[in-house]
Amino acid sequence: MTVPPPARLTHVGLYVNDMGAMVAFYTELLGLVVTDRGELFGRELTFLSRDPGEHHQLVLVTGRRAPEDVAVLSQLSFRLDDEDLSALRWFARRAEQLGARDMDPRNHGNSWSVYFLDPEGNRLEIYTSTPWYVSQPWREPLDLEDSDAVIRSTTRHLIEQTATAWSPVDEWTAVVAAQLASAERPSTARATQPSTEGPQ
Repeated sequence: MTVPPPARLTHVGLYVNDMGAMVAFYTELLGLVVTDRGELFGRELTFLSRDPGEHHQLVLVTGRRAPEDVAVLSQLSFRLDDEDLSALRWFARRAEQLGARDMDPRNHGNSWSVYFLDPEGNRLEIYTSTPWYVSQPWREPLDLEDSDAVIRSTTRHLIEQTATAWSPVDEWTAVVAAQLASAERPSTARATQPSTEGPQ
């Protein structure tokens, strides 16, 4: 198997109808700043980032063609610091203040998430990781009114009772790291492996 050179997902582009409203929503919710803007082929583009090492993490482009009832995107996901439920609550409140709709908190076992729709109906997920790997898909309700301690203990209990497979996340990470490492050495492994076919 040939392993591709490293490639990182760095930004997402969204077609929009109302550039001003969408820029306001994403800058006020996520703390993104406008790094560039301009026009190309009759479309207006706005570039936004929260990382000085990335020119843009989100680019908004006019010319959305889909009607409001047509879903064109599964979701945009934004990860918070690990186990930061207070930040998750902050974003849930702020999103509602900015007009987000269809708020949907979920417990995935490996993450605590809040899903919602932006002003043009694109689905966002804001999430924080838990200390556990849980085989997905796995989903339970999440009540952000509960204390951090209650959410953690409830999650652990639910995982133990219902998950098909689970472990501390560090153990799962080590397994995946080993898989990736072995995938990066296939040609070397083949070249050094002794032949079992005998003389030709």
